Amino acid sequence: MRQIGIAANLYAEDHDLLIPRGKAGGTGGAWFQLFMPLLAQKPINNDYRTVDIYRCPGYPDKEQTVCYVVNGWDFRDRNDMQGTEILKPSKLTTATQRAYTIYLTDNEDGPWRHIIRKADDDGNNRCDVWTPGHLPSSDSEDVTNGRRVARARHRKGGNFLFLDWHVEWMAAEEVTIDLWRFKK
Repeated sequence: MRQIGIAANLYAEDHDLLIPRGKAGGTGGAWFQLFMPLLAQKPINNDYRTVDIYRCPGYPDKEQTVCYVVNGWDFRDRNDMQGTEILKPSKLTTATQRAYTIYLTDNEDGPWRHIIRKADDDGNNRCDVWTPGHLPSSDSEDVTNGRRVARARHRKGGNFLFLDWHVEWMAAEEVTIDLWRFKK
């Protein structure tokens, strides 16, 4: 996850401090596709099984190659508790407290979560978080609105990459909507 943070930082430096969110809108790819040119590992024939950086060793289904989900959540204001999906990149400078804003975390495992082996597999547009139903406190297994943030991947919690590029473990019950807000 730390290596992904380094790739995100390099991407931002090369793109006027913009970082991918959601499907990245008009950029033509999901966050993991956009970071690919910045990594030492490359997919062979668009097959991501050759790219270990996107694989969490603790992910239960070893066929999954994208074991993380990105912050694709935007809010009208501080009182907005629902938010909406953001598809375009955001400036890093819009995050008012980067050390307290989640950028990436462990992807949930379950039959409602797509297995991604190649860049064009179904579900490559579902590697983001943008609604309360995606949080680890949710019991929803809906393919679109169900839990996407792992509830118990690592000791009843998960690992999180923040916008200052540090990684830390958090218990599932500590993951609140406010941690996803760029503007605090």
